[in-house]
Amino acid sequence: MPAYLDMAATTPVSGRVCDVVLTYMRDEFGNAGSRTHDWGNRAKKAVAAARAELATTLAAKPDELIFTSGATESDNIALLGLAAEGERTGRRHILSSATEHKAVLEPLEHLATRGFDVELLRPDATGRFAAQQVLERVRPDTLLVSLMHVNNETGVLQPVVELADALTKTATFLHVDAAQSYGKVAPDDLRAPIDMISISGHKIGAPKGIGALLVRRRGWAKVPLQPLLYGGGQERGLRPGTTPVALIMGLLEAARERHEELAQWTTATTRFRSHLLEVLSPLGMHLNGDPDHSAPHILNISFPHVDSEALIVALRDLAAIATGSACTSTSYTPSHVLSAMGLDKARIDGAIRLSWWGEPTTDLEGLRQAVAELQLAA
Repeated sequence: MPAYLDMAATTPVSGRVCDVVLTYMRDEFGNAGSRTHDWGNRAKKAVAAARAELATTLAAKPDELIFTSGATESDNIALLGLAAEGERTGRRHILSSATEHKAVLEPLEHLATRGFDVELLRPDATGRFAAQQVLERVRPDTLLVSLMHVNNETGVLQPVVELADALTKTATFLHVDAAQSYGKVAPDDLRAPIDMISISGHKIGAPKGIGALLVRRRGWAKVPLQPLLYGGGQERGLRPGTTPVALIMGLLEAARERHEELAQWTTATTRFRSHLLEVLSPLGMHLNGDPDHSAPHILNISFPHVDSEALIVALRDLAAIATGSACTSTSYTPSHVLSAMGLDKARIDGAIRLSWWGEPTTDLEGLRQAVAELQLAA
């Protein structure tokens, strides 16, 4: 089997997590909303314990964490849920970046049609923003700053701690999409006073279809979010629907596993990154992203005279890789992330994303040879 080097798209569910999920699907299958029998009460207690433990990983209180179907839904609640507050107060300026995931960019496009002034910052060629670059664009009418922690295409880390520390002194809220960082990178960053944090289970070994949104209080004040859906009042009235107990317990177990293995995972992941760069650098590789501020598990690279689609075909028996986000993989349009970084067309057309988990068994010499052969053919 080819090595799977597309972990930024999704991760496998471990046997340990599978066992927990199956237990809550088959044996402890009660509805957490049923309060007239033991099955329902046990489910309710399990969800409450999971909420409390997961909130602790973000230095938050249990009632500040709501469960969602994943980071996309969390992003939508965080952004669209603030619209009524912006309209009520006249604070219609929203600051974000052109390198965000589509789960942020598309809700922002919708808000723009409702009269919001959406400003998308563009980074330099490294893909990173300095905190001051963002803060100097904040205005008295800025409702929200939304900036992802780790970019899903380049792995670049953004200065969310500095932004949180500065914005908490203002009326502007901060939202951080942490789909690619939660449980993997810089966990202390997410304990900063960030108002809203989106996380996704299937990026850390949990099943698809579960995630969370942290909505942190400022003192006693709540972020004034409004629900996007109605019908039941579950999840603090922000996200109705039957509580997916089995998925929540899978998310909890995956988060535990990530915490227990984080040091070992970081060492192995960083070591594989070094080996990969050592093998590929002699081929004239271009690294797309800031090498000094990047997560260890994502690498975006281009090779001179090599088209990314041709390289993916050439490597299909060796490794499963991607050109970028799985959400846009069916589109042949250039990466909006690399375009926003100002890279030239040839470099964008030749870009591939490699993402891994620990230290996979991979034929790096075969990968090097495939690239070299394509360069010769060109």
